[in-house]
Amino acid sequence: MLYQWLHQASDSFSALNVFRYITFRTFIAFFTGFFVCLWIGPRFIQGLVNRQVGQSIRDDGPQTHKKKAGTPTMGGGLILMGLLVPALLWVNILHPLVWAALIVTLGFGYIGYVDDSLKVQKKNSKGLPGKVRLAGEFLISGLVVAILIWKFDFSTVVSVPFFKNAAFDIGWGYVLFASLVVTGCANAVNLTDGLDGLAIVPVIIVAATLGVFAYVAGHATIAGYLQIPHIPGAGELVPLCGAMVAAGLGFLWFNTFPAQVFMGDIGSLSIGGFLGILAVLTKNELVMLVLGGVFVVEALSVITQVISFKLTGKRVFRMAPIHHHFELKGLTETKIIVRFWIISICLAILSLATLKLR
Repeated sequence: MLYQWLHQASDSFSALNVFRYITFRTFIAFFTGFFVCLWIGPRFIQGLVNRQVGQSIRDDGPQTHKKKAGTPTMGGGLILMGLLVPALLWVNILHPLVWAALIVTLGFGYIGYVDDSLKVQKKNSKGLPGKVRLAGEFLISGLVVAILIWKFDFSTVVSVPFFKNAAFDIGWGYVLFASLVVTGCANAVNLTDGLDGLAIVPVIIVAATLGVFAYVAGHATIAGYLQIPHIPGAGELVPLCGAMVAAGLGFLWFNTFPAQVFMGDIGSLSIGGFLGILAVLTKNELVMLVLGGVFVVEALSVITQVISFKLTGKRVFRMAPIHHHFELKGLTETKIIVRFWIISICLAILSLATLKLR
């Protein structure tokens, strides 16, 4: 909202022209989001402690996690504040791509909030029934994508990475496809959130990479040179990505091992939904399989474990998601976390290579 006023005022005051530049607004959105988290964080966490919003630990989980019981959860609310404050200040929230991203993020965050609240009330790790949660996620993402196609002529073409001319227009089937991308990403991030700082750093890396994708897709000249789809207005998503990176870093300040607060489902579902919808809005749906490879492997480990146990009665992993498997094999928590971070960086670099290899 402040951005709209500054944009109009720049016609009279040339010094305000700097706010027209996406790069400048990304920098200022970053620092706004980061300092909002640092400023609010201690009081936010103390508020969770006062309300006795503590984490419930799975009974079948690693025994080393028992000491984490009672650590404040629902810290994802801090991430959302670190995202929303700079969004309201420095981003054109009236742009359809921006409000689409924010609606999905907040909608998934609300589902996560309800899920977390039920867990806190019941004092166990079970919240919303899985089918109810998935239905809500598909409904929110499906409606947003359908409106973009119907009212704003959003492209329904899906491009295959690493191939120049491999693209398919799937028409209205894109609504289901995009919903699957967003919902799958949200739940994959949710499954990854099991160790202190494990999920948030890959989220930061993926958000930063999607910011690069948004910038080049929104720049007609660069998009034409790289032979990628030009998406008018996609550049407005870049400050939003900058804010998410900053909010993630601000949360990591308190979430790093040993964690003072956990993000909870309000955090993992909202930021996972954010990454998923950004992949859709920048037309990098399939690239997300590479970019979010850490999340994909975590989700696949759970799916594989469930299918194997139901069909054969045997488990492929000692425990799923796969980070718990490595824990039970004797790797320390910090070693698992940092190695997953390194893998995420490598996957981000590989994903950026798709910009040229098309």
